[in-house]
Amino acid sequence: MTPKQAERIKTKIIKIKKELAADKRRWGGFYDDSRGLRYLPPALYIKLGDYSGAKRYFNWFAKNFPDDMGYPIFLFEWTITLFKTKKMALAEQKALDTFRGNTYLFDAFLQRPPHGRSIREWSNWASKELEADLPYSNSDKELADFAE
Repeated sequence: MTPKQAERIKTKIIKIKKELAADKRRWGGFYDDSRGLRYLPPALYIKLGDYSGAKRYFNWFAKNFPDDMGYPIFLFEWTITLFKTKKMALAEQKALDTFRGNTYLFDAFLQRPPHGRSIREWSNWASKELEADLPYSNSDKELADFAE
């Protein structure tokens, strides 16, 4: 990644944080993030390799959205962040939360067929759709230790 690309990503994170702060002011101390902006920063932090920044963001998220369980890729990013910041017990727990949110996510990340499960159309986001939408894979050098 070039310094210019990194700077653009940092600018995007700042812009999202400003939008969230404005949203909180607009609603009198509460968030009404119907656009889902709160789910975007972790992927940007991971792109930058800034896992401590992602960890701070997840701490903020847990404090400000305690009832929001997130969606599977968001939980997966949280798991990666906890792993990369050496919080293994928390990473294991978040991996279980991720698996409960989507039983196919880890198989898609590891690029292997689902073990002992048949993929049905009614499944919780399986197969080709998941593989197309998942921005992470075990072939990513930055995530090789996590894949192990």
